[in-house]
Amino acid sequence: QVQLVESGGGLVQAGGSLRLSCAASRSIFSYNTVGWYRQAPGKQRELVARITSGSITAYADSMKGRVTISRDNAKNTVDLQMNSLKPEDTAIYYCYVTAGSTTYWGQGTQVTVSS
Repeated sequence: QVQLVESGGGLVQAGGSLRLSCAASRSIFSYNTVGWYRQAPGKQRELVARITSGSITAYADSMKGRVTISRDNAKNTVDLQMNSLKPEDTAIYYCYVTAGSTTYWGQGTQVTVSS
């Protein structure tokens, strides 16, 4: 079992930045794919960014150029740096890690971008 805890969400004005962080209860990020999804009210959950064990990254088209995912294996954390935020980025952001056939999720952190 793995617990994931997100932090760093909050209220920011359009054009601002936020850095989200996800901490795992044990060492799991270094050899699995880990990333972030988000879910806005009334919308489906969508992938924001992910990074594989080989450090290959992928980003949602809507956020390319504005977001960077990074992983610190020693600290068991994965961060999401978001810049030039827009009101449409408002959502709950969830951290996840896929280990084999199991995907673990954090409880989410709210990001609200005001216009």
